[in-house]
Amino acid sequence: MSIFNASEVEISTFFLTGISGMEHAHIWVSISICLMYLLAILGNCTILFFIKTETSLHEPMYYFLSMLAFSDLGLSISSLPTMLRIFLFNATGISPNACFAQEFFIHGFSAMESSVLFIMSIDRFIAIYSPLRHTSTLTSARVFKTGLVFAIKSILLVFPFPFILKRLKFCRKSLLSHSYCLHQDVMKLACSDNKVNIFYGLCVALTAMFDLVCISVSSILILKLVLGIASHKGRLKVLNTCISHICAVLIFYVPIITLAIIHRFAKNVSPVLRVIIADIFLLVPPLMNPIVYSVKSQQIRNLILMKVCERQG
Repeated sequence: MSIFNASEVEISTFFLTGISGMEHAHIWVSISICLMYLLAILGNCTILFFIKTETSLHEPMYYFLSMLAFSDLGLSISSLPTMLRIFLFNATGISPNACFAQEFFIHGFSAMESSVLFIMSIDRFIAIYSPLRHTSTLTSARVFKTGLVFAIKSILLVFPFPFILKRLKFCRKSLLSHSYCLHQDVMKLACSDNKVNIFYGLCVALTAMFDLVCISVSSILILKLVLGIASHKGRLKVLNTCISHICAVLIFYVPIITLAIIHRFAKNVSPVLRVIIADIFLLVPPLMNPIVYSVKSQQIRNLILMKVCERQG
């Protein structure tokens, strides 16, 4: 009886995972991660600054891009503390409350980014299907209201996560699979019934998949419209306006789907591979999105070059 009671003592600390077997190289990994975070934060802040200050960028596409940059900033800031603590100081411990708070923000900003990518796909479809009515249809007020509705939806969607985790009992197991807290990772450590967590986590995942399906349908419709353009030059010009969005969708969803498949089906996969893919999910989209949109958007590119030339002058 005493053995049973001892095994049922709730743990007070979770332990996050670095790159197993490469602890000697963690300092170099931390430098790379720190540089990626700095570039991601700088890039997204630059996008937000230009969209706010330049009236030429006060258009629906750039408003939605600012929402994407805000989501990327949220993802970066939410995961930065634990990842740097692990790789800089080998401090892997995190309290349950801090862990629940982190997974709320990570899932919340991920849901927000998924919603923004969905809205942007609708924006691109309207811009191609009815270019003359695009600006009048998506006015600044409508863009703001749409963004606000989807932001509230994302927050409400993941709001129950910390509470349904807090009701669980955690004993015996305390080692998490990643360098930050995720709902599906934390709930597996529970020694009490976690069926509610599994069911609700599935509902949230299906919502993200719904966004992806809608994005795919929108992309197919856009492709159909593009193929209907007689001029080869016209087709390339229209496709060029969608390339940055397609890249953003792939950069965001490919790591998420890969990570979900690993969690669900590839349980014997190398822990190192799991950690790397999980870190890519949070590091790469915030880093790459500003680069992709700066390269593909002539207006943003020209503004950046102009600012650089002014400083050199």
